[in-house]
Amino acid sequence: MSIFEGAGVAIVTPFQADGSVNYDKLDELIDFHCNGGTDAIIICGTTGESSTLTEEEHMDCIKFTVERTKGRIPVIAGTGSNCTRTAIDLSKEAVEDGVDGLLLVTPYYNKTTQNGLIAHYKAVAAEAKAPIILYSVASRTGVNIEPATVATLVKEVDNIVGVKEASGNISQISKIMQLTDGNIDLYSGNDDQIVPILSVGGKGVISVLSNVAPQEAHDIVAKFQAGDVKGSRDLQLKALPLVEQLFCEVNPIPVKKALNLMGMEVGGLRMPLSELSAEHTESLKKAMVDFGIKLT
Repeated sequence: MSIFEGAGVAIVTPFQADGSVNYDKLDELIDFHCNGGTDAIIICGTTGESSTLTEEEHMDCIKFTVERTKGRIPVIAGTGSNCTRTAIDLSKEAVEDGVDGLLLVTPYYNKTTQNGLIAHYKAVAAEAKAPIILYSVASRTGVNIEPATVATLVKEVDNIVGVKEASGNISQISKIMQLTDGNIDLYSGNDDQIVPILSVGGKGVISVLSNVAPQEAHDIVAKFQAGDVKGSRDLQLKALPLVEQLFCEVNPIPVKKALNLMGMEVGGLRMPLSELSAEHTESLKKAMVDFGIKLT
């Protein structure tokens, strides 16, 4: 059984004016998603600015999200690190806090080999007894998980069950499904490729779009799974201009601006991320209005 099917939100981490985590606002966002069609919450991922959270903040956000979600939808914790021991410790603590699964990005900066990736993921999976989703996003980490590596891990490790594929390479993604005989939970890591990934057997998306349009992101997947491929495709194509603007600067700069434009008041960004430029803000506003999102 999959951890989830549908659209899981890669949720932002809201901040106070002084830069501290705004837990009251995080509570509001959790309710917004639990009541708004979102199928799972992915906390402390890239969109949640995990790289600039302290370890204490990181674990506090995970525990808080589990407690406030109250089992309404699954919670998946981003606990990856370029240090295997750190990834193990974060993952074990998240499991103790009650998460439904773990999202483990490839080690970044030190750029390990494929054999190193296998050893890394096996080490984490041996100590963190929860379903694990691999996260392949070479554009940010410098390391691609090759299809054969994914297949080896899924076949040899019981609790490695899925992959979030953000390579953008549909041929690579199709190869993963072929090498695993489809016995893997495949999630799109790119909001502009939800339908193509569903077409090769994907279970859904781990989505930035869901932050601002949770019901629509859910519906893209739900319509496809219900056999309404045209309806799913039409929604995917309608969302493309907004998705493009949500990535007009590095994620999560635009999506935080979008939420603030909606009156969600999620605060700013932690350095070295900077505020969205004025030019891109106007383009984002237009895309949001065209998609039907109300601005304050």
